[in-house]
Amino acid sequence: MKWKNKEIIVGIEIGTTKIVSLVGEILQNKEIKVLGLGTYPSKGINKGDIHDLELLIKCIKKSISQAEKMSNYQIKKINLAFSNKYIDYRNEIGMVSIQKDEVTKKDIEKVIKTAKSIKMYDKYHILHILPQEYIIDEHQGIKNPLGLSGIRMQAKVHLITSDYSIEKNIIKAIEKCNIEINKIIFSGLASSKAILTEEEKQLGVCMLDIGGGTIDILIYINGSLQHSQVIPYAGDSITKDISYAFSSSLTDAENIKIKYGCASSFLQENFQNVQITRPNNKSKILNQEKLTEVIESRCLELLEIINHQIINVQKRLKFQGQKYNLNSGIVLTGGVAKTKFFTDCAKKIFQMPVKIGYAKNIQETSEKIKTPEYSTVIGLLYFKNNKKKNKNNFFINKNNWFYNFNNWFNA
Repeated sequence: MKWKNKEIIVGIEIGTTKIVSLVGEILQNKEIKVLGLGTYPSKGINKGDIHDLELLIKCIKKSISQAEKMSNYQIKKINLAFSNKYIDYRNEIGMVSIQKDEVTKKDIEKVIKTAKSIKMYDKYHILHILPQEYIIDEHQGIKNPLGLSGIRMQAKVHLITSDYSIEKNIIKAIEKCNIEINKIIFSGLASSKAILTEEEKQLGVCMLDIGGGTIDILIYINGSLQHSQVIPYAGDSITKDISYAFSSSLTDAENIKIKYGCASSFLQENFQNVQITRPNNKSKILNQEKLTEVIESRCLELLEIINHQIINVQKRLKFQGQKYNLNSGIVLTGGVAKTKFFTDCAKKIFQMPVKIGYAKNIQETSEKIKTPEYSTVIGLLYFKNNKKKNKNNFFINKNNWFYNFNNWFNA
């Protein structure tokens, strides 16, 4: 059967505003073919904190069901995106003596183990270990030391850490849906996999994933991740401001933001008074100029917070004698990045090149999925199955006779 030879991977992102499930096939040319997509409003969770487990489980199941129906696969294992304000990082160094004349895989494993052997705060654990560079004797900037000769080797690594108690609750929600987790991946890391090029990382780039509840900040210098951070303010802050300013529900405010929102009163022309129809059929007049002022004010505030963080990272790197310039500028992704004139607003604050990042290596037939709000879930598909021998255990094909028989028998 042809489907057995396909490399299918499933990603799920549980955000503050929506839950996205994506079934994708990794083609031989490394392109991604989207087979199934499910999106459902997120309830029971806010900025990574679960406050109603049962409600969240129902929402996850709805999103998964949509993706299964579209792809004709039953999802049984996933890569899960994970982000909250407790995500943190540490740059550490490990050192070992090279046992033989040249570096072996065992030496690399040992030096990485040394670098990650740090005392962690209570409830925190290491989510990702990302090597930055290796140093053999006095030779720096080595990306792959395997086979090189020397006496002593150092490894500089970027460790992304998370609060395990929050992570455990997310795992519980997924497992209650009868789904196994293959890998848990920091959302920002997944987004950067989807949209950043190796050249951008080498030249220096800052990626901002501005979603509904959080902003993920990742800074790459000289090809390596130097800084990763989560700010617990994002698109929902703008929505709440609109809700307060116009005495509307959060749902109405979100719709108003998407349909009529703009991040620059200077660039916007021809402000209008827009008639909004409410569920009770009572209409309300919306002043678009006032709406723009509300959105612009919050956007500028968020961008100033981010800029402050970027400047601090650059100062630290400069003090340490490392490269610190972001020659590729700022790359934006996430739903807020689509706000009209938001890029122009960002250029004003950052004083460097700013652009919206779009997912690469996506088949042309999947144009909808290339929009910024899907960057994270696309990036999840780049993280392969842990079990190399069986690359199809992310799903069960619904055309499989055993699956159909089992469903009928248990109906």
